[in-house]
Amino acid sequence: MTFEPLQRQIDNFATERDWDQFHLPRSLILALQSELGELAEIVQWTPDSRMDAEWLAEHRDRLSEEMSDVLIYLLRLASVLEIDLEAAVTHKIDANAQKYPVEKARGSAKKYTEL
Repeated sequence: MTFEPLQRQIDNFATERDWDQFHLPRSLILALQSELGELAEIVQWTPDSRMDAEWLAEHRDRLSEEMSDVLIYLLRLASVLEIDLEAAVTHKIDANAQKYPVEKARGSAKKYTEL
């Protein structure tokens, strides 16, 4: 897993347009939140029982577009904050493995403090 090529592409896109001046952490976080809202809006009033293969086929393009927007803003934020997202994700997965050992967490939605 490596985000570096995507981050470079996203950073270059912003730099070529002189958008670095606008891509401050607060602004990027708010943009990320807005895009998550747009993603949530797609499913907001759709019952789980309706989200079948037909529904997914009908909404796949919009889901893909909104998920891409979320990832773009997240990668841009990581770049601006100089966070190695790959290392952070690996660290978080390792930490979660400690909090949620398979023998206690398998099939459970409980928080680690309740296991």
